[in-house]
Amino acid sequence: MRGIKNALNGLIIAGCIMIVMGLYYLIVKAGIPYQNPPLELQIKYAVNEDVGKELCKAGMAAVVPGTVLRILLGIRSKRKVVTE
Repeated sequence: MRGIKNALNGLIIAGCIMIVMGLYYLIVKAGIPYQNPPLELQIKYAVNEDVGKELCKAGMAAVVPGTVLRILLGIRSKRKVVTE
């Protein structure tokens, strides 16, 4: 049981790191789009924006189920202690 909890904790932490990296790409790397930029800057902005969005999606896909499962395991272990 402890190994599963540690794995879920690792999944949650990895998801949080991916979210932070995604926000970095969205806020710092992509930033505010330029007005009337050349094609090269449009492509660079689009790539950074897409990378940021995908990292945030992947991070959320790791954090949400990991958190839910971790909470359920915590409830289950508390319930087990009470009934014994």
